[in-house]
Amino acid sequence: MTDLIIIGGGINGCAIAREAALNGLSVLLVERDDLGQHTSSASTGLIHGGLRYLEQYDFRLVAEALRERERLLKAAPHLIRPMLFVLPHEHAVRPWWMVRAGLLLYDLLAGRMTLPRSRGLRATDTAFTDPLKGGARGFVYSDAQVDDARLTLANAIDAAAGGAEIATYTTLESARRESGLWRAHLSDGRTVTARALVNAGGPWVGEALGRLGVNAAGHVRLVKGSHIVVPPLYAGDHAYMLQQPDKRIVFAIPWQGMTEIGTTDVAVDRPEEAVIDAGEIAYLCDAANRHFVRQIGPDDVVATWSGVRPLYDDGASAAQVISRDYVLELDENGPALLSVFGGKITTARHLAEETVGRLGPSLGLEARHLTRKRPFPGGDIEAFDSFLASVRTRWPFLGQARSARMAHAYGSALHAMLADVRCEADMGQAFGAGLTEVEARWMHDREWARTVDDPLQRRSKLGLKMTAAEREAFARWWSESFPPS
Repeated sequence: MTDLIIIGGGINGCAIAREAALNGLSVLLVERDDLGQHTSSASTGLIHGGLRYLEQYDFRLVAEALRERERLLKAAPHLIRPMLFVLPHEHAVRPWWMVRAGLLLYDLLAGRMTLPRSRGLRATDTAFTDPLKGGARGFVYSDAQVDDARLTLANAIDAAAGGAEIATYTTLESARRESGLWRAHLSDGRTVTARALVNAGGPWVGEALGRLGVNAAGHVRLVKGSHIVVPPLYAGDHAYMLQQPDKRIVFAIPWQGMTEIGTTDVAVDRPEEAVIDAGEIAYLCDAANRHFVRQIGPDDVVATWSGVRPLYDDGASAAQVISRDYVLELDENGPALLSVFGGKITTARHLAEETVGRLGPSLGLEARHLTRKRPFPGGDIEAFDSFLASVRTRWPFLGQARSARMAHAYGSALHAMLADVRCEADMGQAFGAGLTEVEARWMHDREWARTVDDPLQRRSKLGLKMTAAEREAFARWWSESFPPS
C-alpha cells in the first residue's frame, strides 16, 4: 500500500510528488506518456508574475507568482535565467499612465526582489529600440525565462530522491474506493492500493475523473496556446512584450539562437487539438510585424509548438480573460481525492504545498514547508556565471556553446555526468548538434527517457538543430542501446 497515487507527470503532478515525498509520504506517480510531454513542455517558457493579470484585478495571483519567481530564481539558477522585457508603447491600446502604474504595482507586489525594477526606455537604450519600428517610447521590466520541460523533470528527480516512484508510460486504467482505500489498476499489470489519490491530469483531468467513477463539481475549459520560432528578429538576450489591437499581448523571446513568438488563446474541445493552425501562425506573424523592423511570414517559421491549458471554467466569455489561477477540488466521500484545475508553471511549487496541506488531515500528516528554500537538483550553485566558468576550465573541449547548454540543463549534476570524462573521446559517440553518448545515456538512466523523442524534443531540444540523417542515426543507436522491454 502507498500513501498517495498521483495521476499526471506534468509540472503540477511532479511538483506534488516532490512535496509529498519530502514530507515523508510514500508516493506513486503514473504518467501515460513522458514527463512534461504535453502542456508542461509547450509553454512560453517564463517564470513571471503575470503582468497582464493586473488588468483583470487578479492581484492575489500576481503577488503569489512574484513571490514564487523569487524562490525559483534561487532554487534553480541553472534552469531559470533573469531576463529584461521591453514593453514598447507604439501601437499601444492602453494609456501610457496606465501601463506605468501597472508596472509600479507589479514591482510593489513583488516586495523585496533581486531583479531590476521597471523603468522607462531611455535614449541610450538603442539595443532595445533599434529593432522596433516607430519611436523609443515604452518601458523595461524584469521577469525570467525557464526550460519548462527540465523544470518539470527536476521536480520528478527530487521526488524520486525522496523515495517517490515515477512510473512513466504507465496508465492508471481504473480506480475505485474499496474498504477505505483506493484500489487502482495500472497498464503495467499491477494493482495498487493507496490512502489518497491526486488527479493532476492537466487537460485530461476530466477524463481521469471518469476512470475513477467520480463526477467533478468543477469544469475545465481547454484553451490552446501556440508558439512559432523564426530566425532572430533582433540581437540580444532581452525579450519584448507586444501589445495587440485585440488587447492581448504577445511575447518575442530569444530561443536557441532564434526568436520565439507566442502565444495565442484559442478555445478547443479536446486536448488532442494541440496543433497550431494557419490562422494562429498568421496572427503571430502579424503581431511581430506591427512592432519589428524585420518582417516575417509563414514561410519563415522553422518550428512550432502548441499546448492546451486546462483552465478552471469561471464562466468568463473570452479565452484570454479566464483566470490562470488554480483550483483544488477535494472530495472526501471516502478515501481522499484531490483534483487539480488550472495553474501555471510559476506557481506549481505553491500549488503542491497547498495540495499536501489539504490532504494532510486525511493522511495524518502535518505538512511542513520543505521546498520553499530547497534547491532543485543541480541548483546548489552560488552563481551561474562562476559555475559556467568552472565547467569550461575543467572540460575545455566542450566549447562555448555546448558548455553553456549543458551547464544550464544539468547544473551541478554535470559533475556526476562527466566525472570520468577527461577528453572529447570520453564523451562517446557523437550524434550531432553537440549531443553525445554520455549525455544520452544519462537521460535514459537518470531521467526516464524511453523513446527517441524524450531526449531530442524535451530534455535537450536538440532535435531541432540536428539534420534528418543525424536524427535517424540517433534513433537507430537508441533502439539498439535501449531495446523495448
